[in-house]
Parts: sequence; C-alpha cells; structure tokens
Amino acid sequence: MRDLSVTLIQCELAWEQPADNRQQIGGIIAGLEAATDLIVLPEMFTTGFSMNALGNAEPPGGDTEQWLHELATRLDCALAGSIAVQAEGGVYNRLLFATPQGVTHYDKRHLFRMAGEHNRYLPGADRVVVRWRGWRILLQVCYDLRFPVFSRNREDYDLALYVANWPSARRLHWRQLLVARAIENLACVVGVNRIGSDARGLDYSGDSMAIAADGSVLSDMTNENGAARVILSGAALQNYRESFPCQLDADGFQLD
Repeated sequence: MRDLSVTLIQCELAWEQPADNRQQIGGIIAGLEAATDLIVLPEMFTTGFSMNALGNAEPPGGDTEQWLHELATRLDCALAGSIAVQAEGGVYNRLLFATPQGVTHYDKRHLFRMAGEHNRYLPGADRVVVRWRGWRILLQVCYDLRFPVFSRNREDYDLALYVANWPSARRLHWRQLLVARAIENLACVVGVNRIGSDARGLDYSGDSMAIAADGSVLSDMTNENGAARVILSGAALQNYRESFPCQLDADGFQLD
C-alpha cells in the first residue's frame, strides 16, 4: 500500500459568496509548494454554514463542481469539500470528491438539528467509500462525527474524511472525537474545519487535523490560515493493523 499525501485547506469563508470563496481557495492551492494526492476543503466551503438552502444551492454539475474537476485534472489530484446542491426533490449538503476521472459524492446523513439543518436540507441515505490511489476513503460531513456506528470500519476503508463548519464552543468535542474515530476504526482520519466568524456570529477555531490509526496526531493546524501537507504512510497503517488486530473481535451490527 503506497503513501498518500494529503493537503488540508483551513481558511475563513465569505458568507454566501461562492465566487469569492473559490478565488480565495484557488489562491491558497496555487501557492502550494509540492504536489499532493488529495486536497481537503471545509464543509460548505462556497457559502459558510448557511440555512439559505434554496438560495445557495447549485445544480448537479454546476460552477463549483466544474471548478473542482478542472483543478483535479490540472493538478492530477483529488479534491474534496461540501456545498449545497439541489437534486432529487430537495437540497443536500453534498460532499463532492473530484478526480481527473470525474466527480462522485456523499450526501450528509446526520443533519444538525440545533441549527435547523434538518428543516432546510434532505438527509443522505448511503454510506460512501471511494477509492483513490490505492486508498479506500470514507466520506463524512461534520455532525456525522458524533455517530460512530455510521462510520464504523467494516474493514472497507483506510482513511475517513470529515469536512466541517464546527464552532469553537465545541472544539474539545471535535478534537477528541477525531482521535477516537481513528483509534476505534484502525484507520487514518483527516478532519478539516474553517476559521473566523460567520454572519450569525459563530466563531470557528479551525483545529484541522490528520491522525494516524493509533491516534497519533500527524498534523494540527490549530487556528492557522492556509494549507498543511501531511504524508499518510500506507506501510505504517498496514503494520499497525497487523500488530494490533482488534477488528477481529468487533461486534457485528446492521444499520437501519
């Protein structure tokens, strides 16, 4: 299993200004000093965590999806981040995973009721694992992090991605749950959050991190603005799983 280079993009987001946010993020990406296999952006990176679902929603294949695919093709890498997309009877908080070969997606299953997200967006139904450069990658969005059964490793993924707009008031939960998901699933975890404040006055501390399967923190951006690149070791992941195979004693379960 080869190594995977992952770049975390942590920045402020202009409220409901997709073009401005694409330009800002594009500038950060243009300044990267080394090639990367995967670039991870925050949740709702074009608008911030807005409940103006219909006003912000793009159609499938819209401007942002095309932008991601063009970047993936030009940089020969994958990019992941969520936006609001109107499709199939409503609006979804949709995590797009773009590669030079095309764009796949995961629709956020657990909608954050404390902000009314469940009243403005439709929940996704399917758990999604994508394959990229020899790695199996589970796609997750923000509030999904609190539900370990949904993200339980069925020996079907190597890396879990969490993209988020996670407020600083609950940063302890974010940081500890990311580490817990890595340890309990014998998988690498990458969580990317935003910084700054949004139009509702919520503050975001960032704390974007990359974590090895044994819970070791490989990268911690704290409140930094910009990009951080980390190498996930395929050999280290395989060796750890072989030396500590607790998955062999895991309980069976089914999702309703």
